Amino acid sequence: MSTAHALNTLRDRLSPSERMPLVFLGHGSPMNAIEDTAFSRAWSELGQSLPRPEAILVVSAHWMTRGTTLVDVSAMPRTIHDFYGFPEALYAETYPAPGDPQLAREVVTLLASHHAGEDDSWGLDHGAWTVLKFLYPGADVPVFQISIDMSRGLDYQLDIGRALSELRDRGVLILGSGNVVHNLRAMRPGGKPQDFALEFDTLFADRLADRDLATLADRARLGNLLDMAHPSVDHYLPALTIAGASDARDDLTFMTDAIDLGSVSMRSFVFHAA
Repeated sequence: MSTAHALNTLRDRLSPSERMPLVFLGHGSPMNAIEDTAFSRAWSELGQSLPRPEAILVVSAHWMTRGTTLVDVSAMPRTIHDFYGFPEALYAETYPAPGDPQLAREVVTLLASHHAGEDDSWGLDHGAWTVLKFLYPGADVPVFQISIDMSRGLDYQLDIGRALSELRDRGVLILGSGNVVHNLRAMRPGGKPQDFALEFDTLFADRLADRDLATLADRARLGNLLDMAHPSVDHYLPALTIAGASDARDDLTFMTDAIDLGSVSMRSFVFHAA
């Protein structure tokens, strides 16, 4: 099936909708899933303001692939507890939302030029379910993840977002989950924000507000500051996916713009159709 055919199939199967928002959440520590924090409260409040989608597509920092973008086509995505050394209560958490295999396979075709493929073994990692439980606590909206291709440049994720943007007009909420700054080696539990974290977080917010996506995807221009903010860019790429799916018609709102643990930006943002 060609990309054009996939778009037509998508349009035929899913009713046109009001243009869905785009959401990026800085998920931070998995403990936010079971603790009453400023972040989990903000996610709950956001969930109450969001429209109910036909399905949710999640781009999480915690599903990394190389040379391909995989799409989870499982009918009942499993809850993945991909962390170690946390309280037992966290491992008892589940998010039993259904998948959407048919839509997921259509997304594979939409992303054919991005070397997309099907996967039925992943599920929902903690970048997904720890925030989804606050946005849609009933776990009654179909949800599936796509991976991030770590072998590509930063601008590749902007392209992924552009390719996915069509879904917004068919009732699909695109959710990115990562962190605008994520340097676990430089964490200072209880400490004040580090200068590089504040600098990169501010630069990102300013450039995003100006719709200067080219700078945000230019590793050379970001230079050493990007390296300090992201020793690995896995937590940065989902933010670029969401930015790439936006356009000039969108209004931008920032949330939870705090630096946690000294070197983890909890900044979140939402694009709404104006």
